[in-house]
Amino acid sequence: MPGSPNAPSGRYAGKSAEERRAERRRRFLDAALELFGAGPGYRSTTVAALSEAAGLSTRQFYEEFRNLEDVLAALHLQVNDRAEAAVLAAAARTAHTPVAERADAVFRAYAAEVTGDPRRIRIAFVEIIGVSPRLEEQRLARRAQWVELICAEAREAAMRGEAAPRDHRLAATGFIGSVNGLLHDWSAGWVEATLDEVVEELVRQLLSILRPPGWTPEPDGPPVSRPARCPRRR
Repeated sequence: MPGSPNAPSGRYAGKSAEERRAERRRRFLDAALELFGAGPGYRSTTVAALSEAAGLSTRQFYEEFRNLEDVLAALHLQVNDRAEAAVLAAAARTAHTPVAERADAVFRAYAAEVTGDPRRIRIAFVEIIGVSPRLEEQRLARRAQWVELICAEAREAAMRGEAAPRDHRLAATGFIGSVNGLLHDWSAGWVEATLDEVVEELVRQLLSILRPPGWTPEPDGPPVSRPARCPRRR
């Protein structure tokens, strides 16, 4: 009979097997976001506690994940993917604006997404640290993607004559560390500033990377970076 649990279509209660599995996975991840990000934390959560919070069984948990580390890994990627989507959308909206305006819009989008839910900050900046070599590799790989995104923006700005034409990778890597540290400390209440002030500071740092001291656009050609002159020895 169509629509019955044993129908060849595999549909039950109007949902396919794939849809039911996706819903179970979402419920586990939602419960983990609460337990890891606001409750006892990843290291103090058990599979049984997570399953109970999700309203599902431990058998269903092991149908979706091998262990709790898999859940944390999925949450970490989810947080970063959401932030990246917000950044790319802001970049698309400001594609033809000056670099300062573009940087401001991009970082406001990033900050709004990351700080909009304190649980996500804890997942991305606290719970993921030191769990295992596998998750450390994932964390560093995801950071490398953010570094490459900044480098790509820097290259385009340099082509437009709005930034110094140089290898920005080292500076971008250091800058990502500043972003993560400052936003985490602000969200934890350790920084006495508004979110607008935090974003403005990050934008100033980024622009100082793109336009280092001594760099000026050439009036009749592409911009160049002028090294600071050393005093002559007497």
